[in-house]
Amino acid sequence: MFRVQSGLFLPLVLFLACTTPTRAVHPTPRPTDGPELVLVESSPVEARMDHPDIPDAWEVWPDMVNGATRSIDLAEFYLSNAPGSRLETVIQALEAAADRGVKVRVLAEEKFAKTYPETLERLAKRPGITVRRMDTAASMGGVLHAKYFVVDGREAYLGSQNFDWRSLEHIQELGLRVRVPGVVRALADVFEQDWALAGGEPKPTVSNSAGGPFSARVEGGEVSVTPALSPQGYLPDPGTWDLPKLVGLIDGAKRSVRVQVLTYKTKGRDGTVFTDLEDALKRAAARGVTVELLVADWSQRKGTIEGLQALQAPPGLTVKLFTVPPWSGGFVPFARVVHAKYLVVDGERAWVGTSNWEKDYFTQSRNVGVIVEGQAFARQLERFFSDNWASPYASPVDPRATYTAPNISGSP
Repeated sequence: MFRVQSGLFLPLVLFLACTTPTRAVHPTPRPTDGPELVLVESSPVEARMDHPDIPDAWEVWPDMVNGATRSIDLAEFYLSNAPGSRLETVIQALEAAADRGVKVRVLAEEKFAKTYPETLERLAKRPGITVRRMDTAASMGGVLHAKYFVVDGREAYLGSQNFDWRSLEHIQELGLRVRVPGVVRALADVFEQDWALAGGEPKPTVSNSAGGPFSARVEGGEVSVTPALSPQGYLPDPGTWDLPKLVGLIDGAKRSVRVQVLTYKTKGRDGTVFTDLEDALKRAAARGVTVELLVADWSQRKGTIEGLQALQAPPGLTVKLFTVPPWSGGFVPFARVVHAKYLVVDGERAWVGTSNWEKDYFTQSRNVGVIVEGQAFARQLERFFSDNWASPYASPVDPRATYTAPNISGSP
């Protein structure tokens, strides 16, 4: 069941922006207790979308940062704060970590650093925090779209949440707290490579142990986890490229394929056709697999909605649009949207990542994710998807309708 969230407890959140004492470091090959892979969500305040049993990112992030004793490495699409927001708690925790001697490195996309400079500049002024901007277009051709951070080389967070106050308050997001050593190493390797690239430094030597799969404990059992990264050509381990792994998951489906992403398109920004994922979805539907695709109502814009209308072919292949209701406090630009990115196959295998399903995210932009095999984890995602799919906020795409894109920026 969903529950109604409220913004009334924001003052309490800010009060909790405290730091913990520096703790002794006791590195171990693998944590000895507790789950090593935990699903983490963000839900728009006031919308009936929150899951009480899934931790919230606005609580998980400062907890991870406050536990750091040596290092915190963040790679973010962009950073955007607002006074009194839930993100302020996280930023204060980062500053406190630097004050107690933790080495903090922040890597952000150059393109959006110009749009949202304030938070980057604030952190860059803090002793102990180093900020670099990555001109991804000059190397890979796209953007640093990944959203992840690594703490002490022992745990990491990855998911759809941008380092944006809206992502913690006004957007549905999904991510993972990861304590799987092999996956953490894979993310650390990617960070080191991109950090060097952004600084004009030689390509670093990495662990070369990122391939997986790696065993992991989750609530309710054991699973295997494999890093799934992009883009091709810029991976410490070429075998971790995510696109063929996603196609393989869909091609292996026997009963169901359920996908939620912000956007889905079969044409790249350069105009080239991209049907790798769509062909796999159609192959699945053709052999009797139930295929369900849920996307944000932002996809009603021209050039995107037509592809979704063409794909809609129930009962085998069904597409729905999801519309988050507005906030009572007024219009919030670039928010009130579902932004999670995940796939569940047969209730047994899953992917959680940072890529929307468009060509550029896999071939030109930096993204990260994981493939998880095991019912104990996949059934959590199945429930998350089912709640969204059955929600009154979700409606089937009408192949004959004329759609108008929502105004997401607030500009006239």
